[in-house]
Amino acid sequence: MAPSPTVYDMTEEDPSGRHRVVIAGGGVAGLEALIAMRDLAPGRVATTLLAPTPEYLVRALSVQDPFARPTPRHYSLQQIAADHDAEFVQDGLAAADTAHNRVETSAGTHISFDSLLVAIGARPEAAFERVNTFRGLQDAEAMHGLIQDVEGGYSKRIAFVVPPGVTWPLPLYELALMTAERAYSLGMDVELTIVTPEEEPLGLFGRSASESVASSLADAGITVIAGAQVREVTGGEVVERSGDVLVRAQRVLALPRLEGPGVAGLEADAHGFLPVDEQGRVTGTTDVFAAGDGTTFPIKQGGIAAQQADTVARAIARRAGAEIEAVPFRPVLRAKLLTGSQAKYLREASLGDDEPDEASSTVADHTLWWPPSKVAAPYLSPYLEQLDERGAASPRSSGSGSRDANAAFLHVEGDPADGIELLGQ
Repeated sequence: MAPSPTVYDMTEEDPSGRHRVVIAGGGVAGLEALIAMRDLAPGRVATTLLAPTPEYLVRALSVQDPFARPTPRHYSLQQIAADHDAEFVQDGLAAADTAHNRVETSAGTHISFDSLLVAIGARPEAAFERVNTFRGLQDAEAMHGLIQDVEGGYSKRIAFVVPPGVTWPLPLYELALMTAERAYSLGMDVELTIVTPEEEPLGLFGRSASESVASSLADAGITVIAGAQVREVTGGEVVERSGDVLVRAQRVLALPRLEGPGVAGLEADAHGFLPVDEQGRVTGTTDVFAAGDGTTFPIKQGGIAAQQADTVARAIARRAGAEIEAVPFRPVLRAKLLTGSQAKYLREASLGDDEPDEASSTVADHTLWWPPSKVAAPYLSPYLEQLDERGAASPRSSGSGSRDANAAFLHVEGDPADGIELLGQ
């Protein structure tokens, strides 16, 4: 019989009396909250960052890898935690014991908390059988093979499919636009089609932004079939729920459908997503919060995850004794659309409003926020900008991000049009 693994319990109270915070997840939401809490409640929190992998990377940049463009940089979670006076534990989250305020890790360790933030994201699953699915960097090589087929003249009809269900469509538009640019640069004649359940291309960003994206797609020669609920893809045929064949292609690339993390001990919907209130507190709990793709909020995007994390950070900092106001989650959707040539910046400020203000939809060929990061995160983006500027050297200073997440995006007076929002000022 194999020996039982050694189990270490981390259940002692913090000797300094600080508020014990466990952040489960080393992605955008987890790191944004880590940096924000350090800034909002200095000296008041003892934070443990729990993540199964040792590094963070900007997954949104993985669409560039198949085109031999710069790949996402890798950042050490150990270093990020150290820079913000936190402890890093490389392990996964297995369960949350809300009766005893402790988490159980995948290795059997128990870690006590006063506040827990679950930010472990969602699980990408292939929506169709025998279809290339782009989940990120792990599928970059398969996408690179498709691009080589285009370059060699072997694939002339390609369909890019957004499946029905929970997903984030923007990466597919980026892949289609960069494929179109590559084909055009080589003088290759290809038919590219995007099939999506959206009523308009990237319609979440409002009319102005959507119309601009639609124009760019048309200029690139990309056909869009909108409002389509794809049932299956078989033999190159993309089939709608009605049974109609929407498009016939030689190659099909699809996005994954997302499923929630389904954390043991916490309430979840039928797909495993965690329901939260306006402060990010998980339904049915007092001390557990959640942010990012693993919540029931329907838009799964890094910038939204960062805003959820900022809301939670303020709520936890307030619990730790910081004299700040807790504010409800009021999202603004921002995205940098990579096209292969000049990026397009999109913003929708009336997200979720019953009657959206048409003026709230903004699109520009120049940055609308600074630093012009792929993921607009008030605390995390400026910190990563510092790391990039210093190379391997990591800054060890307090206040890496904004002093007030609610006012982290500031208008620059005198800027034409809508101004530039400054991250972390």
